[in-house]
Amino acid sequence: MPSLQAQYLLHSSLPILRTSVNPISVSTTLITHRHRNHYSTLQKADPITLSKPTPTPSKVASQNPSSNTLLKQLSTPNSEKLNYPEKIQHLVAKIKATPPSERSRILQSLETNGGFQSIHEFNDLLLAFVTANELDLALKLHSNLSTYNLLPNSRTFSILIKLYCHRNETHVAKSVADQMLENGFQPSVVTFTILINSLCKSGRVKRAFEVFEIMGKIQLEPTMQIYNCLLKGLCYVGRVEEAYDMLMKMKQSGKMLDIYSYTAVMDGFCKVGRTDEAMELMNEATERGLVPSVVTFNTLFTGYCKEGRAGEGVRLLKKMKEMKCCPDSVSYSTLLNALLKWEKFLAALGIYKEMLDLGYEVDGRMMNGLVRGICRTFSTDEELLKEAFLVFEKMKNEGVVIYPRTYCLVIKSLCTVKEVDKAFENLKEMVGVGYSPEMITYISIIEALCLEGKDEKALSVLLIMFEVGRFPPRVAYDHLIDEYNQQGKLLNSSHIYGAAVKRGVVPEKQPGTCLMGYSSFHGICLDR
Repeated sequence: MPSLQAQYLLHSSLPILRTSVNPISVSTTLITHRHRNHYSTLQKADPITLSKPTPTPSKVASQNPSSNTLLKQLSTPNSEKLNYPEKIQHLVAKIKATPPSERSRILQSLETNGGFQSIHEFNDLLLAFVTANELDLALKLHSNLSTYNLLPNSRTFSILIKLYCHRNETHVAKSVADQMLENGFQPSVVTFTILINSLCKSGRVKRAFEVFEIMGKIQLEPTMQIYNCLLKGLCYVGRVEEAYDMLMKMKQSGKMLDIYSYTAVMDGFCKVGRTDEAMELMNEATERGLVPSVVTFNTLFTGYCKEGRAGEGVRLLKKMKEMKCCPDSVSYSTLLNALLKWEKFLAALGIYKEMLDLGYEVDGRMMNGLVRGICRTFSTDEELLKEAFLVFEKMKNEGVVIYPRTYCLVIKSLCTVKEVDKAFENLKEMVGVGYSPEMITYISIIEALCLEGKDEKALSVLLIMFEVGRFPPRVAYDHLIDEYNQQGKLLNSSHIYGAAVKRGVVPEKQPGTCLMGYSSFHGICLDR
């Protein structure tokens, strides 16, 4: 009988599978039917499990423990105490700890140190590369399979399928599976699950069902996870009715549906604006004794919020708590975003406070929206405005980016509740970060400062406008002239009036007729 190497070379002219996208040509060695009996000892068990495979004579080589193999090089004294899955994890950790520029040398070391003792060692490293997400190295390693005088087994094919699924090259993964079957190797349920799931995620639902049908032909029973992948795949491509029909047929045939089966179809309904039907499915699931997960509830939150029914979402949150299902940050964020979008600011404030109490972070965009919404909608409600100010201060303390419109509304609201000094400080801060306040913001703060008798700060606001190239309108001058007149500061009001006229603005207010007090300009010149 010819040696294993000779047999490999004899059949090297057989068709090979090559990837169309990477510069490294990748071949899948195939085994012909007439030689399959000779290799009947090759492993055909679950190809991706980490239970230690039984050694087979896939390479005519000594398995002396002292051999200088790659796995020996990458192991440490402590790793000898590990079980097989732990050794794979250890191998992955060693690869990841190696600098990227040095990882290719792992392959070079194989050439100088005798390669692999068996196909099982080869598979171990191939799987380790895939697990470490070193997919290019995995492809390079596989393309060198013939140089190690090794023949692939079922596990090799299965790892390769997993590799291509990780690369989102599901069409190649499907081709590998087809060739695997053609050459007498049967993929395990795990491998079928990986392939079907990847096909569904990439929208290749037709191909996924082809693989599903193959399982039936080889009498391999699909798991509920595979059914759920197909349900999600149908919904992903918009075939919601088919997904629902499939779910009902599964139920009628006595399949043990789980909550993920229902959630998959519920998600499809919610995405097409049929949240009420999704809710009916959840009720059916609970009647069958299934417990909705947080993902199930989040699916409904998304549906209600998308339809503008944020109030239903709030009621669902209450029901969720009653069913002892803890909302997560996604639950709250989805609901808060919808409440802000549909201008339900009181409810939004309540959800915001709950999030803080539970230690969840609130997105800066939503914090801006909450502050703006309260300031705009409840402009005369001092208690609610104070709540908005607390959120605003928290944003500043935590370094959250504050939008210009948020600044403007807060400044205006501070003026409303007569906290003019804070309004003035925020205006300076706003200008300091490069924002340009709206004209109404300038006018509001000048008016508020004048009403509080803070003419110096009101004048400073006018000067800020000049410095940033803004032209104050007549009403801004009128507020200052009126305030100076009331304080009897005729010289000051005259200066303001003259500065306005020089800029082409004629104020309605005139400087007073009596001189009381003195000029508070202290050398400040408006003629600029």
